[in-house]
Amino acid sequence: MTSFDSSPQLGAWRAVLALVVVFVMLATTGWTTLHGRGERGSALRAALSAWERGHLDGRPLPGLQVPPARLSQFFASLTAQQQRLLVHRHPLAVGNMNGAPVSLRYLANRTALGIAREQESQRARDSRLSAAGQRDAERRMQRYDALSRPGRQVLAFDPTGPGRVAEVLGDLERAQRVSVVVPGVDTTLITFQRDDRAYSTPLGMARALHDAEREASPRTRTSVIAWADYRAPDGLGVEAATAIRAESGAVRLNAMLRGLPGRGGIALYCHSYGSVLCGVAAPGLPSRVSDIAVAGSPGMRADRVSQLRTHARVWATRDGDDWIEDVPHLELGSLGHGADPVSPAFGARLLSARGADGHTGYFEPGTESLTNFAEIGVGAYQGLRCADRDDSCRSGLSTGAAA
Repeated sequence: MTSFDSSPQLGAWRAVLALVVVFVMLATTGWTTLHGRGERGSALRAALSAWERGHLDGRPLPGLQVPPARLSQFFASLTAQQQRLLVHRHPLAVGNMNGAPVSLRYLANRTALGIAREQESQRARDSRLSAAGQRDAERRMQRYDALSRPGRQVLAFDPTGPGRVAEVLGDLERAQRVSVVVPGVDTTLITFQRDDRAYSTPLGMARALHDAEREASPRTRTSVIAWADYRAPDGLGVEAATAIRAESGAVRLNAMLRGLPGRGGIALYCHSYGSVLCGVAAPGLPSRVSDIAVAGSPGMRADRVSQLRTHARVWATRDGDDWIEDVPHLELGSLGHGADPVSPAFGARLLSARGADGHTGYFEPGTESLTNFAEIGVGAYQGLRCADRDDSCRSGLSTGAAA
């Protein structure tokens, strides 16, 4: 960073610019955008309500507020036939239930995807629907078809509104190390994956990371979760300038993490607005989370690492061509996301992103950012490329991949 970049004058101008931008957005989009209007007709909410009223062999089903460990005990007490019966009766509920066996969740979500596809098929043929509505139904049908293909492991699915989804790569139940990719704005069921610019999508990021981890340590059993199971902000409007979506997403992320099988270490990879979510989630993360790596971050709702109140190591990286560098890093009430995570004062371990191209290139194969992410994912660390090549990011770390 040049001396001009750190001048008090520029800092003051950036703060003023940020305030101007915020007030313009509030005036043009309306304060109600911050609060939202809810999701009427939520398919998942209806499914969970049906679960709460449900019975199995004359006994009420466990409440939704019981911890994942208790739900795990409940499912373990059932016969295979009873488990399949619950999937048949409550596919969407079981498919999103932290604590249910992951293999059962995969089966339940495959069933729920089939039901959702049939509903979209009917919408696509509905003459009362506009041409745009029919095209949307067709796009959703295609996404549901893709998610239902053999071998795909859908850990969470909700077709409501823009939709939410999480997918597992690798054997989650046997994994020694688990990585979770948390994406940023404009993440929906439709943008979860695509053929062009694949590595800028949640699934593309996860696939690239999983491949890189297996290359970094072939003998380490790894699993990667593409976690798009939160309602991300729609574009760079007011929602993206506040932590409202991050706060609700943080609750969902921590609930998912606490329901994962096994005891192996977990690393979070938080891109763009996803790093805001990870910052909000940090104080409540389970002890298994050993690392939080943020890329292209607008801030983590903190001024320094210590304010995150987490035992996990915090890593940060940013490409020199990433436009997020020019976003003012400040926090005024609910607006803004705090200090720049790559600033020395923040205190994160700084990683090289050499080879990345702009804001969405951090998971591109061949980049040092992806290589670094893979090293963290397998728990090796000795191959890390630090920012500025000063090796300070490796200080105090043990080396050697997970057994």
